[in-house]
Order: sequence, then structure tokens, then C-alpha cells
Amino acid sequence: MATRRKPQQESKGWLSKFVQEFGWDVLLGSIAAFYVFMVPYTKVEESFNVQAMHDILYHRHHIGKYDHLDFPGVVPRTFIGALLVSILASPVVLVLHLLHAPKFYSLYAVRLVLGCITLSSLRSLRIEIRRKFGYHVEAFFVILTSVQFHLLFYSTRPLPNIFAFCLVTLAYSSWFRGDALSTLKCLTIATAVFRCDTVLLFGTIGISLLLSKSVSMKEAIKCCISTAFLCIGLTILVDTIMWGRVLWPELEVFWFNSVLNRSSEWGTHAFHWYFTSALPRSLLVAYPLFMLALLLDRRLWQYIVPVFSFVLIYSKLPHKELRFIIGAVPIFNVAAAITASRVYNNRKKTLWRWIYIGMLVSILISLGCSIVTFMASYENYPGGYALKALHQAVETMNTTMDRRVHIDPFAAMNGVSRFLENNPPWSYSKEEGITLAEYHTRNFTYLLSEHSKIDGFQCLFFVDGFSKSRLQIGFPPIILDMKILPSQTGQAACDYLMDTLALSSEKLTRKVSVLFLEKFCFQL
Repeated sequence: MATRRKPQQESKGWLSKFVQEFGWDVLLGSIAAFYVFMVPYTKVEESFNVQAMHDILYHRHHIGKYDHLDFPGVVPRTFIGALLVSILASPVVLVLHLLHAPKFYSLYAVRLVLGCITLSSLRSLRIEIRRKFGYHVEAFFVILTSVQFHLLFYSTRPLPNIFAFCLVTLAYSSWFRGDALSTLKCLTIATAVFRCDTVLLFGTIGISLLLSKSVSMKEAIKCCISTAFLCIGLTILVDTIMWGRVLWPELEVFWFNSVLNRSSEWGTHAFHWYFTSALPRSLLVAYPLFMLALLLDRRLWQYIVPVFSFVLIYSKLPHKELRFIIGAVPIFNVAAAITASRVYNNRKKTLWRWIYIGMLVSILISLGCSIVTFMASYENYPGGYALKALHQAVETMNTTMDRRVHIDPFAAMNGVSRFLENNPPWSYSKEEGITLAEYHTRNFTYLLSEHSKIDGFQCLFFVDGFSKSRLQIGFPPIILDMKILPSQTGQAACDYLMDTLALSSEKLTRKVSVLFLEKFCFQL
């Protein structure tokens, strides 16, 4: 006679299945969410998409009020990614609106939605890793990804690179599954809509698929052309409406970056920079492990060579940033996970035991490096912190005076977005080209500025930004300096700001000062 299972046993069985199926996703999602709540502000590289999400959610069909019409940026970007995230986040934003919550909470919503999209693509890849290489490789893939800072920190940031990253990761999943046509479709969409430079990865992987006879030339051309026509048609339709002119954004980006080579105006690095700086800082312990994998498992050559070639070819472009090659990181992590799995499986042998211990120590060191990098990033958004502090200070005074705030370019590039703006009587301006002598004639009550002294205004407080890190003998071994640096403007500031998310010990973010009109002077 069959016995009924106890409720407690059924509960444990359900919990065990949930952990087995979604446990790794919860781990990665928790880390990504932690970064969102601790560092919610955004940088200049993210400004187009974050402002577009705000405008879609709050201005809807009133395109004339959109931020990009006043501040279009160097090159136009597509609205498709921002539109997708805004649609998915709109129910949460509606609830927040009904609860009369500040707009700032909507910034959390859109970033968390983007994080869910990114992590869903990583989940798809993780499942294929488990199927192809086994549970141990899957586990080490997640562990190595977890102790790395940049990938999960980027995963919720509304960069065109991250929208492309989601499609590239799905392409890797299809590649591991042996579905060549789906791989090419994902890479084609990423190239045509979000990042034209993905064409380099498309080319190297496409050649690999053709050489391995995974797909015929005829099938590949037919698939890519049909997908490209649909994507180009969609982006032209959407972006022509949003920008008010016939436009394929990525074509203009390609012309600006590749044909005119104007991107080098935002700084250049040596040819080897990706291999000697960006990848070591991003991969940490996974960097040497991924190189060892080429000797341990020949199955990886067909995957590593095309992706490595992509980074190698991209290195010829003088302007370099880690986010440009972020799509290569998952494949390198897979290779590193295979090495880690091999070391783990042989850990009981004498020589391998020492290698295993060294690997564990290296993983802990990588975790420590990520914590230090996070601490630096936390201090890297002085504009956002300054505006938040200004709101809190003025609201406590319960004054009825005008609250007209001017935000200078430096503050706008370092944390300020429309999601941070309060409702009337607050008003905000990002007007550029105002000289220091003109501010007192422009009827502004408060200034967020990189300058601490402006005629007619008194500095109420300032927020320091991250300056540099340095080593010391003792504890803690690494110190973060919040040094106030001499003021710079224009191109000198842009030279280091454009790469600010790829932190290094030389990365600089200066102070943002909050100034108050002297005729209303009082102590905070």
C-alpha cells in the first residue's frame, strides 16, 4: 500500500529542486541587485539610454520634451533597447506613481529589469555549459563570474554594449548547442541595432562556423541578410520617429568611429592594452586559468580562437574601453571554469593539491580586488550624491523660495539624470556655455558645479569623488584617496571620464560643489 509523503519531505524536495535549478541565478542576481542599490547613479556613457527610459516612462508620446533633442550626444543611439526596458518596467513604475514615490525609485526599477534581461541570457549560457561540459564546469563558471567585479556591475547599466552583450551571450548559447543559424541571427541583431562593432565578433565566429561546416555559405548569407533587413527596417522606423529625421543610428556610429576615426579624440591606449590591463582587471584569477585551458581541453580551441581574434582585431582601434570587449568575457570564463574543474577533480594528487590550494587563494584574492574596485566605484558618482544631498538639505528647511538648480556638464556626467529630479517647485537646467561671471545674472538659486568659487554664490558643501588607490604596509593594505584635484574643463576632463567604468588605480573623479545664491545665504 502506497504511503503518502509527508508535507515536510515534499517541501524539502521542492526547495532542493528550486536550488538546483535556480540557485546559481539567485547568487548572480543578488550580487547584481546589490550593485544597483548601492550604486544607483549612472555615468555619461549611460546617459542616452537612462534619459530615454525616463522620457518614455514620464513624457510618453510628447517627444518634444525628450532630453535627446536638447542634448543629442556625439552620435545618435537607438531607442529600441530603452523602449523594451521601459515597457517591461512600466507596471512597477505605475505602482510607484500611484504610491507617490519619488522618481528616483523608477531608476531602480529600470536597472533591475535590465539586469533580469542580462542575467536571463547568462542563464541560457549556463545551462548549455552544464549540458556540454558538466556540473563542475557550470559551478566554477558561476563562481568565477561572481568574484569578478565588472561583468555584474555592468549587467544593470543601460549601455548599448550591454544590450548587445545580451544578444552575444544568447549567440554563445546557440553556438554551444550547435545551432549555427540562431548564433548568426543573434550576432546580426546585435550588430545592426545596438553595437556596429559586434560585426568583428560576427565575422570571426561566422568564419569558424563556415570552416567547421556547421552551416553552408548559402544558408548563412540567406539567414544574415533576411535578419539584417528586418532589424535595419525596425531601427530606422523607430529611430526616425524618435529623432525626427531618417536615421539608422549604428550606421552613423560606424562612420564616426571607424571611417572618420573620431573616437580617438576621447583618448587612446597602446595596442596591447586589452591583454595587459583590461582583461587582467576584469577576469582576475580567470585570466591565467583561461590560458591554461587551451592546453588542457582541445574542444575549446573552436570557441576561444574566434573570440580571442575578435579582441585582437579590436585592439587596432586606438580608443579602447573594457566595455567594448565585455562580450568576450563569458567565453574566457568558460575556458577558465574548465581549467578550475580539472584542478578540482585532481585535487587529491600531490602536485595538483598545491595547484588547487593556490587556485582557492587566488579566488579569494580576486574577491578582495572586486571589493576594493566596488568601493572605488561607490565614490565615483559625486554629481548624484551632491544632488541627493541638496534635495535632503532644502526639504528639511521647509522654505517656499524658488528652487532653480543649474547642473554643469561635470556633474551631469558623474551621476545626475532626470530620474533624480524632484517635482515643482524644483526646476533644473543643464544649459551649457555659461561663463562663471554669468551665473549670478541667470536667476539660478543653486549650482552643482566642479568650481567651488563662483561670484554671487556661496559654497554650501561639496562631494569628493574617487581619486586613486595606493598600497601601504599594514592593514588595510589598499587605501582609497578622496583627493580634491585642480579643476579641469573640456577635453581634458573627457579624456578620463569616457572610460570611468573600467576603473584603474589612476582613475580620477573630482569633487562636485553645491553653491547657493548669496542673497538667500544661510547655514545648512
